[in-house]
Amino acid sequence: MSVKKLFDLTGRSAIITGGSRGLGLQIAEALGEMGAKLALTARKKDELESAVAALAKQGIEAHAWVCDLGKRDTIPGVFDQILGRFGRVDILVNNAGTVWGAPAEDHPLEAWDKLVGLNLIGNFIMSQQAAKKAMIPAKWGRIINVASVAGLNASDPAVVRTVSYNATKHGVVGMTRQLAAEWGEHGITANAICPGFFPTKMTHATLDTTGEMVRKATPTRRLGGPEDLKGLAVLLASEASRHITGQAIAVDGGALLI
Repeated sequence: MSVKKLFDLTGRSAIITGGSRGLGLQIAEALGEMGAKLALTARKKDELESAVAALAKQGIEAHAWVCDLGKRDTIPGVFDQILGRFGRVDILVNNAGTVWGAPAEDHPLEAWDKLVGLNLIGNFIMSQQAAKKAMIPAKWGRIINVASVAGLNASDPAVVRTVSYNATKHGVVGMTRQLAAEWGEHGITANAICPGFFPTKMTHATLDTTGEMVRKATPTRRLGGPEDLKGLAVLLASEASRHITGQAIAVDGGALLI
């Protein structure tokens, strides 16, 4: 098989949760450019519509479903709608997530519950739906979980204090490895992308302070950009990654090295 064919996603269908903006939209652009048909989910209808329109201008077919992954009972129904529309789900990108900053000793339990419900449980339920209803029957699948470098290491408390975020992202990495172990026999790979600091709506409030501190401490002296996840996402979504599974890959300019 040629290298171009290994990376080709023509005929594949992909779900990207939290796909209306930020890192999710960046990944959607990459998979769509390589030929995949896209199903985007997010909480806000207007942002989804804007994303679908922007992708259409690039010649990428995308459809939108409003879904709050923090409300677990709604996930199976939305998945069934997507599967009914496309007839298959080959690729799942679990990108939806949120963050909460507070010192550990004062961290509110309702915030902890919120992050566990969305960042971890919601991602698991979507993975479970995809595997059971689509990927295991097809004997092929790609699950990409967007974790974080905060799921690989502790965060410097002088920079951020996000104990629930770190805990859930560590959980995502652990879940990824276990899914890879259990579902590999079905032709399914599961891998985690662990971004460092990327300027997004979620990080906008700390861009001038935290972002600049991270940039100065990063070997490449830069933050994540609008194309820095695309190559890895295509690799992990394609046939080219058939012998790569259970991995948690940092995309951080080498920040974890120091």
